[in-house]
Amino acid sequence: MTLRIGVLGYRFMGKAHSNAMARLPMFFPDAPEIERHTLVGRDEGALADAADRFGFSHTATDWEAALDEVDVFYNLGPNHVHAEPSIAALEAGIPVLCEKPLAPTLEEAAAMRDAAAAADAPAGTAFNYRFIPAIRYAKGLIEDGELGEIRQVRGRYLQDWLVDPEAPWAWRMDAEMAGSGALGDLGAHTIDLANFLVGDAVGGIERLSGQLTTFVDERPVYDENGRIEEYRDVTVDDAYNAQVAYESGATGGFEASRVAEGHKNDHAIAVHGTEGSLKFSLERLNELEVLRGRNRGYETVLVTEESDPYVDHWWPPGHVIGWEHTFVHENYEFLSAVDEGGSFEPSFDDGYEVQRVLAAIQRADDRGEWVTVG
Repeated sequence: MTLRIGVLGYRFMGKAHSNAMARLPMFFPDAPEIERHTLVGRDEGALADAADRFGFSHTATDWEAALDEVDVFYNLGPNHVHAEPSIAALEAGIPVLCEKPLAPTLEEAAAMRDAAAAADAPAGTAFNYRFIPAIRYAKGLIEDGELGEIRQVRGRYLQDWLVDPEAPWAWRMDAEMAGSGALGDLGAHTIDLANFLVGDAVGGIERLSGQLTTFVDERPVYDENGRIEEYRDVTVDDAYNAQVAYESGATGGFEASRVAEGHKNDHAIAVHGTEGSLKFSLERLNELEVLRGRNRGYETVLVTEESDPYVDHWWPPGHVIGWEHTFVHENYEFLSAVDEGGSFEPSFDDGYEVQRVLAAIQRADDRGEWVTVG
């Protein structure tokens, strides 16, 4: 059976996932057979151009009509359009892969989680960094007890695309559409990665503190000639940081920024235990820094051997892969789960758990005190 794929959204994430789908037959020959069927968007001209470039045979400006034509639905639109189309698809029995964060609000995320629980179809949250070979390798080390008892987790995600105060306004800067700024856009990835790596070892987050900061309160809207038409308010954070206390007694610290000069896509996480530590940076995603026992320094492990997760699908040992390959791995796992009628992780429940933490960090910032994760 060929799975007909429908995709809502044709910009950044639409391109990333479409590229992944195109790579699957070449590098993952056991992947389900798919057809890039319907691309959904609002601008008919831009939509037609994107469909031609991305290899989709049909377009639609109405996501409800598109659901009648497809077997699998990818919701890659802005955060405020995650809930309604995803829930409708699940109620129709159509599997859904939805971009992160799951929704702008905890209430909408809960509704999506509940719809997924009631549906007879897989529902996944698109945390693509779980599918990096080095991250899978790191998880194996932690599960095997190589680090001992986990004591501390540290994560950061730094970008600089909003350093310039004249950088254009976009939907990601509006609380009604995005929910939050750097917190949901970047922090969601880090919190999920921590949950994935050490959640089984340290339990849930018992309490946390949070600070959200907006450095530029309004940003310009430009016309097609590059002239400023108006300024619009920025109602989300430019940066956040949080301290967390886990149920096990372990501690954690997380931060993200979209105004960190000199950092393009600096996503890093470190885990420290009683018997060792590890460090990972997305800017060197084929490497994992590992400290074992009482050694005096970290060992750089190049995670590019055929025995490493996913690597045997690509190039000879030592030939590195890149950011776009994480989406290939993610799509392979999701579409295989759909084809086999199995489950997929990260699920909507995983996405909801991240949303609980995001909401608690916002609540801690509002109150100026430590809070429990409700």
